[in-house]
Amino acid sequence: MLYRHLGKPLFFKLDPEKAHHLVINGLHKASKIPGGTSLMRGMYGIPDSPELSTDLFGLRFPSPVGLAAGLDKNGEAVDGFSAIGFGFMEVGTVTPKAQPGNDSPRLFRLPSDEALINRMGFNNLGAEEMAKSLGSLKSRHIPIAVNIGKNKVTPNEEAHHDYEKCISVLYPYADFFVVNISSPNTPDLRNLQHGSELAVLLDAVMKEMSKQAALSGSSKSVLVKIAPDVNDAELEYMIDTIQNSGVSGLIATNTTLSREGLSHSNAKEMGGLSGKPLRERSTEVISRVYRQTSGRLPIIGSGGIFTADDAYEKIRAGASLVEIYTALIYEGPEINRKIHHGLKELLRRDGLSHISEAVGADHR
Repeated sequence: MLYRHLGKPLFFKLDPEKAHHLVINGLHKASKIPGGTSLMRGMYGIPDSPELSTDLFGLRFPSPVGLAAGLDKNGEAVDGFSAIGFGFMEVGTVTPKAQPGNDSPRLFRLPSDEALINRMGFNNLGAEEMAKSLGSLKSRHIPIAVNIGKNKVTPNEEAHHDYEKCISVLYPYADFFVVNISSPNTPDLRNLQHGSELAVLLDAVMKEMSKQAALSGSSKSVLVKIAPDVNDAELEYMIDTIQNSGVSGLIATNTTLSREGLSHSNAKEMGGLSGKPLRERSTEVISRVYRQTSGRLPIIGSGGIFTADDAYEKIRAGASLVEIYTALIYEGPEINRKIHHGLKELLRRDGLSHISEAVGADHR
């Protein structure tokens, strides 16, 4: 209620990117104040619920609902986001070298569609700065995934070097990694999803992960984030290649280039669309991945989740975990408590004792 009546009207009067930075800076500063994270946890945290905790990738996720990549691009507000009810979060996308991203304006709200369009272009401070941010954390309450990408100037035939560099710099600081080959805002990036380029890239990624595991004595997981804008044949190929590569799972899906059914004037803007219009397609992709892999490849579902019913729909379609981003902008930090409470109610309705029992239930 506090966000809806006070925070949201203020933020929505600001330029979207300025509001974005205000949130990140605010959470960062609040977490540095003695008692700041405890206050946020008291206001927006969620109770420990064994029926919703998940063990996956060798990690414990206290809630199945995480924060998607793109909001905390440099790992500056991990403590703040950890205190407001998320079960895990992605930071990034980070690239080996710092880059400014695309020209502004590059972030647009579509309130009537409950959606966002962004063409940020992997703006970030680079892998070394990310390492400093994550290295400065005194403790971790939730798993942290580092979402990695290539620099805009790096040609696709050399892209694997950028992913290797990110892994080598950030391996000590990530609980797991996400390979981003599906953002629509870096030229030709999505081409890495197709043909032999995907197999070559993932082979290089897995070799670097094995190298770092041997050096550190600690094995970590890597996932691949895929796009929704693929046809059936392309999706089938991607899933086969990802499964054969040895990666631990995938995230379905990234933002979409589709503008079907939108009513807001900002629909004309170029970039990736997130929010409610993506819900149905991302769930469809999750279901196809689950069917093709017989549920053997863990999935994190992302796209259009605003309610517990939305999250549960993706879990029943085959997602072991889910992520939100746009809903946080529209609904505020109270959303985690609402989804958390709603998921418990849905489990009781279906006579289930643990969230894992709902994973892929629509296929049984």
